[in-house]
Amino acid sequence: MDRRTITIVAITGIVALVLVGAAAAYALRPTAAPSGELTAIPVLPSAVAQQATAAPDQPAAAEGSLVFEIDADQSEARFLINEVLNGADKTVVGVSNAVAAQIVIDPASPADVQVGTVQVNARTFITDSGSRNRAIQNLILQTNVYEFVTFTPTAYSGLPASIAVGDTFSFQITGDLTIRDITNPVTFDVTVTVESDSRISGLATTTIDRPSYDLQIPSVPQVASVEQTLILELEFVALAQ
Repeated sequence: MDRRTITIVAITGIVALVLVGAAAAYALRPTAAPSGELTAIPVLPSAVAQQATAAPDQPAAAEGSLVFEIDADQSEARFLINEVLNGADKTVVGVSNAVAAQIVIDPASPADVQVGTVQVNARTFITDSGSRNRAIQNLILQTNVYEFVTFTPTAYSGLPASIAVGDTFSFQITGDLTIRDITNPVTFDVTVTVESDSRISGLATTTIDRPSYDLQIPSVPQVASVEQTLILELEFVALAQ
């Protein structure tokens, strides 16, 4: 190998090391803090009242409706994804309790339920690894630009005819899930328990594909592979307002 070839190889190696170092520094830089306290987007009463227009001889759903809001202190948004880390299978779990949404329910007419936009502050997701947290926020979710993951419901199915304290029921919510600047329709399977007149709890879950949201996982030596799908969950407690 002549001197010119050796020089080219050396320069190429140095450039590669600089680029790798720059990428690592970018991924592991301090993450952006939440911009402020997260509050629920109100569900307009008129949106609920519109549900009753098909039966004018019946009272509007809004008249008997109860307004609930998710209690962040007792709720948790999660993502779960499988990977092979250091040669062993691992399920990575990211959690955040920075979640907000308003729910309007008429116990006598659950089909008229209205769930407001569900917001999760992506800057608050944490896993069991600080370096992974920074990579998720800085590279994958780009939370310095896209602070929130949101879900806006558009349709409900499988709701019971009526509900009472002590009931547990399951249904589905379809809506638009936005991660960064990409929005796709998804359907959550939801189970809710009516614990009292002023408290409901439940779990909503769905599975999404990473490619649908262009969720690129940084290549690191310790991680051999990461699954293409991930599970999203919202375990919530909502309190009457």
